[in-house]
Amino acid sequence: MFSPRVLKSASSLMCRGLSTGQMCRQGKAPDMADGNTFLLVSNVRNRLREIVGASTNWKDHQQALAERASLSQYLAQSQDELPAKTMKDSAVEAHLPLGSQPALREKYLNYHNSVRFGRILEDLDSLAVLICYSHTWNKELKRSPLSIVTALVDKIVHRSCDVGIPKVLSLNLNQPFSQYHDGAYTNVLDATFVMVARDPENKRAAFINPLKLESPEEEAIFQQGEINKTRRVELSTASLLKVAPTAEERTLIHNLFLNTLDTQTVSFRSRILPPNSVWMEDCKMKGLEICHPQERNIFNRIFGGFLMRKAYELGWANACAFVGCRPTLVAVDDIIFRKPVEIGSLLLLSSQVCYTEGMHIQVRVHTEVLDPLTRQHSTTNVFHFTFCIDNDIPSVVPQSYGESMLYLDGKRHFDETMRSQG
Repeated sequence: MFSPRVLKSASSLMCRGLSTGQMCRQGKAPDMADGNTFLLVSNVRNRLREIVGASTNWKDHQQALAERASLSQYLAQSQDELPAKTMKDSAVEAHLPLGSQPALREKYLNYHNSVRFGRILEDLDSLAVLICYSHTWNKELKRSPLSIVTALVDKIVHRSCDVGIPKVLSLNLNQPFSQYHDGAYTNVLDATFVMVARDPENKRAAFINPLKLESPEEEAIFQQGEINKTRRVELSTASLLKVAPTAEERTLIHNLFLNTLDTQTVSFRSRILPPNSVWMEDCKMKGLEICHPQERNIFNRIFGGFLMRKAYELGWANACAFVGCRPTLVAVDDIIFRKPVEIGSLLLLSSQVCYTEGMHIQVRVHTEVLDPLTRQHSTTNVFHFTFCIDNDIPSVVPQSYGESMLYLDGKRHFDETMRSQG
C-alpha cells in the first residue's frame, strides 16, 4: 500500500500486488513444505467476515448492519490518535494450491485447461481489502470499525502467457503475482488497487494509520504511488467527457472520416467501409446479471471482484468473437467503482471493441444498474481491457461523433498501457 510518511489523505489506501515470499524463493511449492503455515485464498473472505463481524447468512444481514453502526464510537477523531504502521505490518501472502486440491482446481479451470483470470480478479480484490485491514488493525478491538472498499483498480499488467494449471498460485503484497509450475516460480502479473476507508455504515471517510517508510525500496514504492496518483489526476482532467480532443486527435478522426467517404457520390452521408476494417457498431456484446445475495460482499452489497469477473469475461468474449480466436490478456486499466451495486439490482453490461492496433485489441466494458420501477439507468463501473493475438487485427472504424470519442478514449488507454510496459 502507499501513503505519505504522515498520511495526507487519511481515507485512502493503495495496495500493490502481489507475489512470492521466502518459501517461494526457495523454489519449493508452499503446499508441499513440511510445517509451512500460510493463508489460503479460500480463507481470505472468511477472515474478512471475522474482522468486520459480518454474518454468513443473508437473513441476518440487517441485524449485522445495525451492530456495525455501534462501532462508530471506536473511530479515531484525527490521525494523530493512531500509531504509525510499517509495510511489514500489512504483509500478507495467500496461496492457491491448485495442484493438490482437485475440487478447488475445478473452480479455476477454463475450457483451455488454464486458469480463469476472472477468478483471479475476485481473489485480488478480496486480498487487497485484507491487506488494508491488516494495516489498520487494532488488537484492542474485536472487530474493526472501518469499512474498507475498493475505489479503483489502477493497473493490472499481465506479464506472461498461460502455461496451464500450475501447482500453486502465490499472492503477496508489493511484488508480482506468481505461479509455481515445473519446479519454479514465474511472475504472472502486477496489480495496483486503490482502497478507501469509511465509517461502519459506509457513509463518510474515516482516518487510518499513517505509514512509516523504513527502506529505500519502500521509498521507491511510495514514490511510484505518488506518480500513479498524479497520472490519474491528469487523465481525469483531460477526459473527453470534459474537454475537446487535442488537435492531433481531431486530425486523426477527420482522416478516418475521409477514408470512409464514397468518392463516387461526393456526399457526406454516403460512407463505405475501408478494406480490412469493421464498423464499431458491429463490434459490441451485451450481458445482464441479476444480483443475488450469493454474490454479496462483507458489507452486503455486490462484491466488486464479482463485477470485475463478469466484465472481464464479457470483454474477453467480445474480443474473441471479433478476431475469431482466443485472445490473451495484456492489461486491465483504470477500473473505477463509481457507486455500489445493491443486492437485487439488474446489472446491464455493454462491451465495445473501441480501438485496434497491430495485434492488439482495446475493449471497453460499461456497467450500469437498471431500476425496474423508475426505468432509470445509473453507471456503476467502466472497465478497460487490452488483449492481443498472434496475427494482425482488422481496424475498427467509428461512424458517429460519440463512437469517435470512444475510439480516442480507447487509443489513450492503449497508448498508456504500452508506455507502462516500456
